[in-house]
Amino acid sequence: MARHTTDRISVPIRRMTSETLPIAASANRFARAKDLMWAMVSFHKGYFFIAVGGAAVFAVATVLSSYGVQLLIDDVILPTFDTGGITFDTWARVSAVVVVIGLVRAVGVVVRRTYAGVANQSTAKTVADNTLSHLMRQPAAWHRQRMTGDIAARAGVDTDAAATILGPMPFASSVVVLLIVSGVWLIVTDVWLGLFAFTVFPLMLVMNILYQRKVDYHYQVAQDELGALSEAAHESFDGVLVVKAFGAEDRETERLAVISRRLRKARTNAITLRSTFESLIDAAPSLVNVAIIGFGATRVRDGAMTVGELSAFVFLFTLVSLPLRIVSYLFSELPHSASGWARVQQVLNEPLQRAPRAAILPSDDAMVDLRNVSAAHVDGAFALRDVTLTVHRGRTVAIVGATGSGKTTLLHLIAGLVGAKSGTIRLGTTRVGLVFQEAFLFAESLRYNLTLGADVAQDAINRALEIAAADGFVRDLGVSLDTELGERGVSLSGGQRQRLALARALAMGSELLLLDDTTSALDPSTEAAVLTNLRLLGDSVTTLVVASRPSTIALADTVIFMAEGNIAAAGTHEVLLRANDAYRTLISAFEHDRHDGENSADR
Repeated sequence: MARHTTDRISVPIRRMTSETLPIAASANRFARAKDLMWAMVSFHKGYFFIAVGGAAVFAVATVLSSYGVQLLIDDVILPTFDTGGITFDTWARVSAVVVVIGLVRAVGVVVRRTYAGVANQSTAKTVADNTLSHLMRQPAAWHRQRMTGDIAARAGVDTDAAATILGPMPFASSVVVLLIVSGVWLIVTDVWLGLFAFTVFPLMLVMNILYQRKVDYHYQVAQDELGALSEAAHESFDGVLVVKAFGAEDRETERLAVISRRLRKARTNAITLRSTFESLIDAAPSLVNVAIIGFGATRVRDGAMTVGELSAFVFLFTLVSLPLRIVSYLFSELPHSASGWARVQQVLNEPLQRAPRAAILPSDDAMVDLRNVSAAHVDGAFALRDVTLTVHRGRTVAIVGATGSGKTTLLHLIAGLVGAKSGTIRLGTTRVGLVFQEAFLFAESLRYNLTLGADVAQDAINRALEIAAADGFVRDLGVSLDTELGERGVSLSGGQRQRLALARALAMGSELLLLDDTTSALDPSTEAAVLTNLRLLGDSVTTLVVASRPSTIALADTVIFMAEGNIAAAGTHEVLLRANDAYRTLISAFEHDRHDGENSADR
């Protein structure tokens, strides 16, 4: 018979895709863009509008700079050629105008860029914090239905993508001011030439609309494929030992390569469209500028305008064309940001599920009191049926059963990770510590792994290490509490990680310990020492332990024998061995597995 392992809750993985939620309530593309931009602006309005103010100053100064060019040509350059020089007053006046305009323009640029960057980064952080906060408030059952890699992508890559739109927005907003002021200036300078110059604006608008219609789909597909790749990569890295053990490196590489190719194709399509669009956007103002020079030359020849006015006109139009490109850049970023925001909204719009822990009632007498409790998996299959259990304070209870009998589900139910379909759960404490068979350690210091950042006294940490029989190896390793353990405690053995996980639960002040085969990686003597230390704590700690070693089971005050989601029998180890054939058969199988394991180790 194979060695006993704890049952696991099987749930279908629910993958969130772009089809599960529209980007915004409105189906109209421009309404979606407006909703996206306002959503991003609303997080940090102050920073954004300071950036917009700086951009407006820059826009006005940009228009005025063309006046400076006109003064330089008409009052300085041409008179110098015609008369051989100019007066100092003229030189000082023109110089002062040019310098002041340049300084004002520079201040506008600095304010715009600084606060646009602050708004962008602050918004990205706020969106990420809100997303993470929402994720952390969802119960464990919600997380079991979703891929970790996809959730990580939504909280990271997608939040950054959503906030990217804030970068060009302040500059793009100043274009409105720039177009109004420059439009008036151009038309005042020369009506016909001004009207001709403005033909570029509807041309660029049409190109923007066509681009948006084409590229939206490709960016959405690319964001979804990026999430899929994150899922697959996370899963592959987590399962690297399984992949290598079965020689599946090539198959796993090909699986990731298929997703990577889909992502590359989607991004290539989007970038191809974007490159074509930006090339056209760059070409359009340049072509119009050439036409303006040709048309303007005829206006100068006819005496309708001066050389300085034409130069200022061309200079201003050239300056205006750059902001127009920024607006186009804004449009090119919209699909990317909209796709990221859509995926973030899929998380934020998920209703918060009621935490199972909220249904647990207080108990004045027993530490654990379950009455007619049933629990089911997401697919509807029952894991526990009509379970009634009472555990008094200070007791050590062993939970024994074959694979799939409901042992792990029972512990998760008591810990508040799984909700009950029916019945009542009462606990005599809120300090519940669940220690899993696969101990998880963070890539942080030993102290952090024992306290999870809580303020825990040094004496409590030392005492927890001692009870978990971890003080010895910590001392032998020569590590301090501030030593970094590495990712998942990779430098430690399985038994050492299990003891640190147990010490963590003790250091956090747990009064009810739920050990899910937590001591499976320990040798029998160390396991016995740990359980004995726990029993010596008396009524201060109550322990429920899923166990498969007969020697461990024998140390318990009471044994709960589970079969098919029910408590089949309860009593001491000796009583159950004598009175229950199924229990006796299971214990014999455990003994057989243990002897086989020892013989294999000897060989």
